[in-house]
Amino acid sequence: MTATIRNVFNNRYLTEMTVVVTDKNVSKRMKGNKSKGTKPEILLRKVLTNKGIKGYRICYTDIIGKPDIVFIKKRIAVFVHGCFWHSCPSCNLKVPNKNNEFWLKKLTGNKNRDKIVLDTLETAGWTVVTVWECKLKNNPEEEVNRIGSLILQK
Repeated sequence: MTATIRNVFNNRYLTEMTVVVTDKNVSKRMKGNKSKGTKPEILLRKVLTNKGIKGYRICYTDIIGKPDIVFIKKRIAVFVHGCFWHSCPSCNLKVPNKNNEFWLKKLTGNKNRDKIVLDTLETAGWTVVTVWECKLKNNPEEEVNRIGSLILQK
C-alpha cells in the first residue's frame, strides 16, 4: 500500500476517532489496553508454532490495517479481534452505559474501519482472516487449522 493511500485512509478515518481523556483513572486504564502483543495474539502465535506453521511476520505495517500476523508470500493477513473492541457478532456484548454516546461512536467507527480495511486488502489481492477472541479462547486449534488450510490452498 502506498504512503499516499495510507495517509488518505489515516486522515479520513482515524482523526475522527481521536480520544481526549481528562479523567486520570480513565487515562490509566486506557494505557493498559495494548494494541499489539495481546494475550489472544500470543495464544494464536503459540498454537501456530506448536502446529509447525512458520514464516509469518507480526504487526506488519507495510499494508493497510496493520494485521497482527501476515504471511507475506501467501498474501494472507490475519487480524485477531477483541470481542468488545470490534463488536463480535457472536458475543452480543453491551455498550457501557457510562459515556454511552462516546462508546457507540467508537465501536461503530471500529466496525466501519474494519470493513474498509477488509475490502481494501481483498481488492489488493490479499486473503483476510479474522480470528475472534472468543473463538480463539474456546478452540485455538480450530482457528489455527483454518489458517493452515488457507496456507495450503495458496
